[in-house]
Amino acid sequence: MTTQNLLVELFVEELPPKALKKLGDAFAGVLAEQLRALGLATAESVVTAYASPRRLAAHISDVWRKADDKAVQQKLMPVSVGLNAAGEATPALMKKLQALGAALSDPLAAVAALKRAPDGKADALFYDSLQAGATLDTGLQKALEEAIAKLPIPKVMSYQLETDCELPGWTSVNFVRPAHGLVALHGSTVVPVKVLGLKAGNFTHGHRFEAAVDPVVLRDADSYAVTMEIDGAVIASFAQRKAEIARQLLEAAAELGGGVQPIEDDALLDEVTALVERPNVLVCAFEQEFLDVPQECLILTMKANQKYFPLLDADGKLTNRFLVVSNISPKDASAVIGGNERVVRPRLADAKFFFDQDRKKTLVSRVAGLDKVVYHNKLGSQGERVERVRAMARAIGQQLGGDALAAQADQAAQLAKSDLVTDMVGEFPELQGTMGRYYALNDGLDAEVADAIEDHYKPRFAGDALPRGMTGVVVALADKLETLVGMFGIGNLPTGDKDPFALRRHALGVIRMLVEKNLPLSLDTLVKGAASEFKDITGFEYGRAVVELQDFFYDRFAGSLREQGFSAQEVDAVLSLRPRRLGDVTWRLAAVRAFSALPEAPALAAANKRIGNILKKAQEVDPHVSELLLKESAEIALYAAMKDIVPQANAQFAAGDYAASLQTLAALRAPVDAFFDGVMVNAEEIDLRLNRQGLLKSLHDAMNRVADLSRLAA
Repeated sequence: MTTQNLLVELFVEELPPKALKKLGDAFAGVLAEQLRALGLATAESVVTAYASPRRLAAHISDVWRKADDKAVQQKLMPVSVGLNAAGEATPALMKKLQALGAALSDPLAAVAALKRAPDGKADALFYDSLQAGATLDTGLQKALEEAIAKLPIPKVMSYQLETDCELPGWTSVNFVRPAHGLVALHGSTVVPVKVLGLKAGNFTHGHRFEAAVDPVVLRDADSYAVTMEIDGAVIASFAQRKAEIARQLLEAAAELGGGVQPIEDDALLDEVTALVERPNVLVCAFEQEFLDVPQECLILTMKANQKYFPLLDADGKLTNRFLVVSNISPKDASAVIGGNERVVRPRLADAKFFFDQDRKKTLVSRVAGLDKVVYHNKLGSQGERVERVRAMARAIGQQLGGDALAAQADQAAQLAKSDLVTDMVGEFPELQGTMGRYYALNDGLDAEVADAIEDHYKPRFAGDALPRGMTGVVVALADKLETLVGMFGIGNLPTGDKDPFALRRHALGVIRMLVEKNLPLSLDTLVKGAASEFKDITGFEYGRAVVELQDFFYDRFAGSLREQGFSAQEVDAVLSLRPRRLGDVTWRLAAVRAFSALPEAPALAAANKRIGNILKKAQEVDPHVSELLLKESAEIALYAAMKDIVPQANAQFAAGDYAASLQTLAALRAPVDAFFDGVMVNAEEIDLRLNRQGLLKSLHDAMNRVADLSRLAA
């Protein structure tokens, strides 16, 4: 029996554009997965997903008409239950065999055919049978129902379909959008499946306006993409359609000359790909006067509201040209171009009006308005929040740059949220911070302060740039710490995949600034200082905020470091010490990795673990050592080696040369091994015992300044 390729298509009304790619991939993926599970497709079967605004489809190669039969062994019951003392079948066994459809005309033969095998403490009876392989008709029906059930749809629509039976009537159907057609072709043969009130056929529908024929008849599964493009005027493949749009965008920009380029935005490209079936890129323009408005405003309104692609010049400045991806290709495109230009003009005019109006008031004059904006019902208004951020920013600025930086940070923190009460940000919330910078410059404020107003939101996402200047870094730290400490203090912690206040992102932002800027700040001091600003908040738990938030920081940092390629063991060894200055952590990790490569490392890590266990049992140990109480040659030798080596290692540690510090300590391997071979730590004489414990304590302290080396032990 040979295989043939399979095509399944659901023809529907316009699907949600932002979810289209995910829907298409999920539909094809689950369909193929189910067919493989039924033995109708193989691991080598190639799956091609298709998704356009009005269809989800999948092409799967090498699909069988019927799956192979397979041998199945089924456990029945313990031998003691199925057979009596004479070895004859009990009624329970006969009933079970009958339910399985076994031939019982000769009960003795049926029982003799059963297999016995150990099952736990007793033997059990097993029944061998041949299970018929699934047919494509039944298998595809099951797979299609499963694929539809597992589509990642947060909300479905409910609609009515006329029933297909002798008695007229209507049935209710639930799906992402109303479905109007179903294709299921195995080679050129229609597979008789039904779903969503539809029967499978071999025809579909193409472009609403430009299809050459309607309906579009499909000859076989393999002709789908070509037939849809020629007869249906539809590029069915999401990936091909996206590539075609990208090609046309670049081509249209190149024809304009002057080095203009369409703005790069993959999310916008995906969304536009999900809106058109036959893309046609057209060049449009707007009036030069609108370029007086900050380009971020114009770009946002064109992208978010109209799905246009703004054109930038060679210097990255916005031009008055933009590109439209049309779903039709008329001979004369002037009407389409003119229509899009008319549509965008009021949007740009609104942006210009907001910008002009906002500049009539200074940012300082807007600060009082933040008292009327609710931040959180337990944490007060945005005005109260701003005062907390200001206090934190002053404290951090003082530590990093003295009075001058503290003053600049205070001013930036005071004004950072003022643009929230402007008309522009009210219309386009995504521009918060960006507009604050423009308005600050318009007010004649220092550029460093203006940049900090925009940058205090950074990093906004993974891989985003950090604030440009130190003032921006200070305010960004204060802003994120205020959010984190406040939310932890009132118990608003992230759970599972829910993080409505983006606390994970804020924590990683703080970590990145501390590490990448190598700031001489203690995480512990930062958190405690921030928490002290909430002392007047009812219900705020200081202890919870400090303890749980620091755990949260180190947990997020550990995950980030593992993603960067450090092993879990290396990360655990360093972060278990809770280093106060996070900027040192990567250097410590590099030192640990270099130490781990030394031949002395395994023995020293094991010895360190042993020392830790000894000290744990001894509880509080004084690291003081009396030379007069050193009796054994091995402990005398270890003490002498430590007097020579530990000061060197400590000096290297103090200088920040962590790798050299650990390599210096590696020279202690031989005396440490000799100590454990020749010295009884827990001697009966209490003075000797305490002195030896003190020696191990000083050794333990010296060896674990960079990282907890015991975590490296196998």
